[in-house]
Amino acid sequence: MDWLQVVVLSVVQGLTEFLPISSSAHLILVPVLTDWPDQGLAFDVALHIGSLAAVVIYFRRDLAAMTASWTRSLATRQLDADARLAWAVLLGTIPVGLAGLATKDIVETYLRSPVLLAVGLIAFGLLLGWADWRHRGSRSEHQLTWRDIVVVGCAQALALFPGTSRSGITITAALMTGMSREGASRFSFLLSIPVIVLAGGLKTLELLSLGEPVAWGVLGLGAILSGISAYLCIHYFLAFIKRIGMQPFVAYRLVLGVVLLWIYL
Repeated sequence: MDWLQVVVLSVVQGLTEFLPISSSAHLILVPVLTDWPDQGLAFDVALHIGSLAAVVIYFRRDLAAMTASWTRSLATRQLDADARLAWAVLLGTIPVGLAGLATKDIVETYLRSPVLLAVGLIAFGLLLGWADWRHRGSRSEHQLTWRDIVVVGCAQALALFPGTSRSGITITAALMTGMSREGASRFSFLLSIPVIVLAGGLKTLELLSLGEPVAWGVLGLGAILSGISAYLCIHYFLAFIKRIGMQPFVAYRLVLGVVLLWIYL
C-alpha cells in the first residue's frame, strides 16, 4: 500500500461507516475502481479500531450513564431510560451476531460482486427513502419499546448483504417504528459499538492466526484518519439530519447503484 491508498481508504471508511450509504460497498469498490491491491486484513482491523474509537468518544457521556444504569438494573431489576437503552443495544446486537457467524464464509466468498453491491444500494436506498417520507415519527432513542428493539435488531442482520449499509438499514427500521430522524440515527450509532467490537475481534483473531508481519506505521495512520473522519461524520450528520433528512443519501445510493450496473453489466 502506498500513502495515497492509506489516506483514501481511511477517510472513506470513516465517512461511510456511519452514513447510510454502506461502508463495505465503498471499501470493496475503491480497490476495484482504482486497480489498487486489496488492503489486507490488518488494515481493515485498524480502520475498525479508528471507527470504534470515534463513536465511543463521541457518545462517552451517554455510554457512562448507560453503563451505570445498566449495572444498577442488574441489582435492582428496575429499568430507567438509560438502563433500557443499554439493554436495547445489547439485545439488538444478538441477531446480527448470530447471522454473521452463520453466514460469514458465504458473504465473504459469494456476495462481494459490484452487481450485488449495486442491487443492495438501490433496493435498500429506496426503502430508506420510503421510511423517511412516510413513517418518520418523533420518539427518541430513550423511548424504544421492546418491539422496536426486536425490529431494529433483526433488520441489522440484513446489513451482511453488501450494499445494504448497517447504519442505513437500522435507521430505516427505526424510522418505520415511529422514531425521529435524530433518535433513529443515535440508536443506530450506539448499536454500531458492539457490532464493530465483534467484527473487529473476529478479524483480529484471524489476523493473529496468520502470523503475518505488521506495518505499524501504516496501521496507526489508518486508525487515526479513520477515527477523525468518523467523529466528524457523526457530529455533522446529527447536527444537520433534522434539516436535510435522508433523501440526499437516498439519491446518492441510487446514482452510485445505477453507475455500477452500467459499468459491470
